[in-house]
Amino acid sequence: MRGKLVILSLVVVLVAMACNTNKNREKVKGSDAEKTIEEGWVYLFDGKSMEGWRGYNKETFPGEGWIIEDGALKCVARGGGGDIIYDKKFGNFELSFEWRISEAGNSGVFILAQEIPDQPIYMSAPEFQILDNDNHPDAKAGRDGNRTASSLYDLIPANPQNSKPIGEWNSAAIIVDKGKVTHIQNGAVVVEYELWSDTWRAMVADSKFRDWPNFVDPAKEGYIGFQDHGDDVWFRNIKIREL
Repeated sequence: MRGKLVILSLVVVLVAMACNTNKNREKVKGSDAEKTIEEGWVYLFDGKSMEGWRGYNKETFPGEGWIIEDGALKCVARGGGGDIIYDKKFGNFELSFEWRISEAGNSGVFILAQEIPDQPIYMSAPEFQILDNDNHPDAKAGRDGNRTASSLYDLIPANPQNSKPIGEWNSAAIIVDKGKVTHIQNGAVVVEYELWSDTWRAMVADSKFRDWPNFVDPAKEGYIGFQDHGDDVWFRNIKIREL
């Protein structure tokens, strides 16, 4: 019951965001990326600095490839910045953010990521897919649309598929609560799954992830990461609440 109430409350919030994100957006100033904005909520990005973020398997933030543009965190196409992570591990949480993609663009948001030398981030981290469904070939690849926007990448398709056209902002959230993971996009629950369950293990065993032990058995806590897939993508209003 508690999990359902958490999801319902966040859906209500995201519906409001989707209706008028510009009107309702809270402004975070200066070095207040860690400022509590509502009960339990903390901004991970303040719109002005990269504080708290660094490159995956790196000690510092990339010197190129990621910039701040109009208060949003932008991955620059072919900028060579690589994937980035927030420098704190999270276990049970609600992550809320907005995203916008370029034409034929591709990116993703990773959860529970582990830093393993000489391994890419996606080998240990489930991915919330970010995609231009209309122009990127991945939208028609995979199975039953499981590479479209807000899907659990290459495993579970988002249903309904409600992403907005390129150039428009999408509101999104990922909830991780004692193994249950929920994707919310533009006010609707689009994906639900249970980590470490028999269903999870069977699904992964029938996928390209089957030989990646850190993906088959994800960590109980890990990093949140944003993917550099070589395309322009923007993120803003990134905040988290630990459960």
